[in-house]
Amino acid sequence: MSGIMKMRKEYKDLFEKEHDSRLGFMSAFIKASSVGLQKEPAINAVIDDATNEIIFRDYTDVSFAAATPKGLVVPVIRNVETMSLLDIERELARLSGIARAGKLAIEDMEGGTFTISNGGVFGSLFGTPIINPPQSGILGMHGVFDRPVAIDGKVEIRPMMYVALTYDHRLVDGREAVTFLKGIKQKIEDPRRLLLDL
Repeated sequence: MSGIMKMRKEYKDLFEKEHDSRLGFMSAFIKASSVGLQKEPAINAVIDDATNEIIFRDYTDVSFAAATPKGLVVPVIRNVETMSLLDIERELARLSGIARAGKLAIEDMEGGTFTISNGGVFGSLFGTPIINPPQSGILGMHGVFDRPVAIDGKVEIRPMMYVALTYDHRLVDGREAVTFLKGIKQKIEDPRRLLLDL
């Protein structure tokens, strides 16, 4: 998490001043997931049980789990593939506010193609999220904790987060799943990749 934390620390005040919007980590994970879903379309696909067909989607509507006083809800950010980090932050804030006020409509929670669940806000070290049917994948984010890691042959303490991908094995094989997770890891470790589409 060092790369994304450094970027956030360096630019969060300027970002908020310029855009009147906070800069968090979730927007980067959402954007990185959208890019990954476009590169690994099986994770963004769905099996239509009525017709027994696989439907591939060329858009990414990312659901995110939001805790409210009345329980967990999962609003959807639509067409993330067309959005900047600022756009995502604004939509996160808007939908989270509506959710906390208890005013989400059914339409706000329908039609997501992929879900991100952030158990880390509750202090989880690791866990396996359950797929939100009929979606084919869900990304679980967990807590950020300092851990010893090997850097250039030396042990250093770095902030680390475990992420987990649960996926429908009828559509997604290990290769796609690992490639997707590797892309998330690379973009969070070096957020410049998000800007350069790498």
